[in-house]
Amino acid sequence: MWRFWQVLPPRGKIGVFFGSWYTDPLVRRAEGMMKRTAFERRLETIRHFERMLVAEGALVLKLWFHLSKSAQKKKLRELGEDPLTAWRVTPEEWKRHDRYERYVKVIAEALRETGTGEAPWQVIEGSDERYRALTAGRAVLDALTRRLDGPAPVISPSAPPPVPAIDGRDLLNSLDYSRRIPVKNYDRELERAQGRLNLLTRHKRMRERSLVLAFEGMDAAGKGSTIRRVTRALDARYYRVVPVGAPTDEERAQPYLWRFWRHMPADGKAVIFDRSWYGRVLVERVEGYCAEADWMRAYHEINEFEQELVAGGAIVAKFWLSVTLAEQLKRFRAREQTPYKQHKITAEDWRNREKWPAYEQAVCDMVERTSTSYAPWFLVPANDKRYARIAVLKHIADEIEKHIA
Repeated sequence: MWRFWQVLPPRGKIGVFFGSWYTDPLVRRAEGMMKRTAFERRLETIRHFERMLVAEGALVLKLWFHLSKSAQKKKLRELGEDPLTAWRVTPEEWKRHDRYERYVKVIAEALRETGTGEAPWQVIEGSDERYRALTAGRAVLDALTRRLDGPAPVISPSAPPPVPAIDGRDLLNSLDYSRRIPVKNYDRELERAQGRLNLLTRHKRMRERSLVLAFEGMDAAGKGSTIRRVTRALDARYYRVVPVGAPTDEERAQPYLWRFWRHMPADGKAVIFDRSWYGRVLVERVEGYCAEADWMRAYHEINEFEQELVAGGAIVAKFWLSVTLAEQLKRFRAREQTPYKQHKITAEDWRNREKWPAYEQAVCDMVERTSTSYAPWFLVPANDKRYARIAVLKHIADEIEKHIA
């Protein structure tokens, strides 16, 4: 879906897709290159994609222009006999015409399974050019008028997050924060872990894979220093670090996942996100930057997003670097007292600290809803930065090894 995300129109613009995300699965299924289960999964992915577009404010209008077999044959002959249009009729078009019944069966299933309340199909008879053009024009006009004059489509709400435990115990305060790596062992352990990761990322099978790393954590948890230890193990030609802050005006005009899709790496490459798409269910949730319905539906949208990445060959590793409230205070004060670190502590960091319980609950809900078999969360107790760095390096290497074995 990457190529379609790249050309989605921003708010206020219109995008016309001549052929779309339906073309590949329809052709592959009709030509026998895709099994039924894979075809059904692609249709499910498309439904979720279109539902998200509508929930983000897009008007999705889908037009299918239909021709009977006899009308298609007549049209192909007319085009082929005209010297100006003969180039449009290749042997491939005639082969598909011979498989007309097979294509119609697959198309009918796709239209039935993806014609939803949020994004319905409109089938238009395409043999008469004037009728086709007028009907399509009216469909576009009617859809725009209804959207401008009426309310936005209602998207069914997601299930609510789990209720906090009565005893106050959760994933974060259950971690073992006493884990340490002695200073005398650290350099040796670091060199061993980085060397292993370097060899694995250079493995020939990684040419057919991409690596997507997402780092999240409370302020002062050590994300930046951990990322630096990871990048030292990678070939500088094949990775990028993407620091994620507040969205730009360009990014706010698109669905929220757009700014992450645009950075997804090609096979053989890696991208490291210093904060990620999980901002939707963390800072945007806690700070009220989006409505509850928006961050509630984001859990499922993020799972679909990550499943598409994995299905496309990506290895996705997600890290939550966790520190205790006392350790964060210690690091904040150290930053204030160290001249070259003072730029890293702001009034906003102190303000966010006051919302610790809200962020902690948001993190627990996030892990509960988005730690999947294909993209699980790795929670790292990071009170000891040396331990956290080694743990992250080892986990990345383990994930790569598991996928290329």
